[in-house]
Amino acid sequence: MLFIMPTDRTAIFDSHFHIITPGFPLFSNQGFTPDFFTTSDYLDRVKNYDLLGGAVISGSFQRNDHTYLMDALKNLGKNFVGVIQLPPDTSDEKILALNEHGVRAVRFNLKRGDSISAATIKDFAQRVYDLANWHVELYVDSANLAPLESTLLTLPSVSIDHLGLSQSGLKLLLSLAEKGVRVKATGFGRLDFNPSNAIKDLYQANPSCLMFGSDLPSTRAPRPFRDEDVTLIKNTLDETGANQVLWQNAKAFYFHQNERIGS
Repeated sequence: MLFIMPTDRTAIFDSHFHIITPGFPLFSNQGFTPDFFTTSDYLDRVKNYDLLGGAVISGSFQRNDHTYLMDALKNLGKNFVGVIQLPPDTSDEKILALNEHGVRAVRFNLKRGDSISAATIKDFAQRVYDLANWHVELYVDSANLAPLESTLLTLPSVSIDHLGLSQSGLKLLLSLAEKGVRVKATGFGRLDFNPSNAIKDLYQANPSCLMFGSDLPSTRAPRPFRDEDVTLIKNTLDETGANQVLWQNAKAFYFHQNERIGS
C-alpha cells in the first residue's frame, strides 16, 4: 500500500469519521436522524491537513446497510477503509466479499442500543479475525466496561471509541491499553473530562494504543470536532508521540493488523 508521506502540513490518518450520503438507507435511532455529510463535504473540511487516509465508520443510523459504505470507499480511494455493523450470523462469504471492498473491522454500538452478549462478541470477533484479519471496534462508555474486561482481553484485536467517554472508566481503560487494547483519540466534544491528561496517560501506558480521528460530522456531539483538537494532541505530546497518535498508529492498525491482545 503506497502512502503519500507527510509534508509541512499536519499529517493525519483519520481513524473515525462518518459519511452520510443522500440516496442510501438511513434509520432513526433514539429519535435522531443525521444531516447529510458527503465525501465532498468531508474532504473539504479536512483540506488543510495532509490526509494520509482514514476509516469510514458505520453509525447507528445506518444499521447494517453497506451500500453507502461501498460508495464512500469508491469515492475516497485506496487509502481508506470501512468499519461496518453486521449481525453475528453474517455468512463467511459476505464477510470475505466486504473485505474485498475495503472493509477492515466490525463495530458494536453498545452506547446506542446494541444488545449483544459478551460471548457473541467474542465468537464473532474471532471468526472475522480468522477469516479476514478484521478487528472489532466498540462504541461503549468506559464506565460500563468492567463486565466486558475479561472478554476484551481474549479478543484478537479491538479498539474503543472516543477515549471511553467517561472519567469514571479511565482507570480501567488505561489497564486495557497496557494489555494491547487500542483507544481512539476522537470525539473530544463528547467527553466529561479534559482529554489532555488522558492522552498523556494512555500514551505512557502504551505508545501504540492511541489513534486520532476527527469524528466528523460529530453527529449528536455536544460540541463538534474543531481544529484545536489536533493542536491539543500536538501540544500534549512531543513530536514523536504526536505523529504516532495523529497518523502512524492508525495507519499501521488498519493496514497491518496486530498481534493478539495480551500476547
